[in-house]
Amino acid sequence: MSASYSNIESEFIDINNRKAWPIFYQQIRIQSNEIASSFKCLEAKKPQNKTLNRYRDVNPYDHTRVKLTRGSCDYINANLVKVEKAKRRYILTQGPLHETVGHFWLMVWEQKSTAILMLNKIMENQQIKCHKYWPTEIGIDYTQYFNDVGLKLEYLSMEDNSYYIKRNFKLIDLESDESREIIQFHYTTWPDFGVPSSPTAFLEFLKVVRESGALESNVGPAIVHCSAGIGRSGTFCLVDSCLILMEKYGINAVDVKEVLFEMRRCRTGLIQTPDQLRFSYQAIIEGAKRLTNPNSDQNNVDPIYEAVNDEDGDADDSDCDDDDDEDDNEPPPPLPPPRGESLSRSNDFNDRPLPTIPNSVSCELNDMLNSNTTNTQDHNNWYTANGPPNRPLPGLPLHERDEDQVVLTESSSEEENLIASSRNSKERSLSPSQLRHRNRVEKQEKLAAQIQEMKRKQQSAESWQNTKRSLYKPIGLCCIVCLLGGGILAYAYYKG
Repeated sequence: MSASYSNIESEFIDINNRKAWPIFYQQIRIQSNEIASSFKCLEAKKPQNKTLNRYRDVNPYDHTRVKLTRGSCDYINANLVKVEKAKRRYILTQGPLHETVGHFWLMVWEQKSTAILMLNKIMENQQIKCHKYWPTEIGIDYTQYFNDVGLKLEYLSMEDNSYYIKRNFKLIDLESDESREIIQFHYTTWPDFGVPSSPTAFLEFLKVVRESGALESNVGPAIVHCSAGIGRSGTFCLVDSCLILMEKYGINAVDVKEVLFEMRRCRTGLIQTPDQLRFSYQAIIEGAKRLTNPNSDQNNVDPIYEAVNDEDGDADDSDCDDDDDEDDNEPPPPLPPPRGESLSRSNDFNDRPLPTIPNSVSCELNDMLNSNTTNTQDHNNWYTANGPPNRPLPGLPLHERDEDQVVLTESSSEEENLIASSRNSKERSLSPSQLRHRNRVEKQEKLAAQIQEMKRKQQSAESWQNTKRSLYKPIGLCCIVCLLGGGILAYAYYKG
């Protein structure tokens, strides 16, 4: 790489070789929290505004929040983020909720924005991450009306470009009949808490957005959102701002960390994971290489990126192959500090809490599990003789799964060998994602079977109790009749 931007490259290589991205990210979090300790989020915490936040711990700062001027509410979870030297302005906001779609489009209208950058899918990891805030079909027959804010929206056209979609809308003010065309750039292959598959694809997306003029200072600030409006949104804005600063002041004049601090003074928590921070550096370095050599082959990847991609494997690619309306089966990368519980509920079965085990049968579950532990020594002997399975945990018997930690019921040693051999061969043929999915399914099936068995036992016990009560009633009546009859006879004898 060129020595003209060796400062950023050297910083990247040093952090990457030491595998210190989590430490570096944590240092940025601590320092930015100290800087922002005096900033307040009072409006977001008002009772009437709490339900308008998608996440309880992602609130806009009061001093940079976007205020609405029309309608009964001036609040929306959005901040104006400025990078003064780059002359860049962005509005970072959460993915709209069902009840905030009108507020969202009113913000687009009042801020005179010409573009929306959507960096998330509607459904991700079996959860709703954003309400679909545009018409379902193209055409005037599908016009959406937002009477509470005096706007209507028409869906004009759509252009699918493999990893992103470009949509054109017409936003019309019902009061003045004035209209504006709004472009939406929808990046569809960026996983939640993750990063794009490569800096090259991301930079091509950034190039398309820039060429539309949506990021220029002579138009309203672009609306940038993901689900919370801080992770993927912060990554996009950091890369764009740093590349603009490099064009203006030179490659070595940019301090990525300081630019991130400046952005975090406007909205809390921008960039959510160490991987997103590392990807930001990758994209900035690759973008800087294009600045110094515009005619360079874009497919010629520097060894520095090959090393990082080899270390990561193909985890990101597996999350990036789904269509817009399909949810991801892969779990997200390791989570950063909790972002908070979503206020929007998902109706998906997998999002529902498992049924609570009744206290009356909890002891039976413990006995069931404890009875199986008597077979642990036999399983360990097999494990010692035949070697570990594909992904064992040290010290655990062969048939204890990595995730569910439940021991299977006793079987003969010969059957165990046959089953284990077949299972190991199948596990080796499965990809890690398929293996994790199968483990989750097995875990759910086992737990459901155990709960069903416990419910059956509880129902049997209750049935027996009811049976005993039904037997006690006639016996009690007979006793009462006998006592009354005996009393009458005794009384008659005494009188006679």
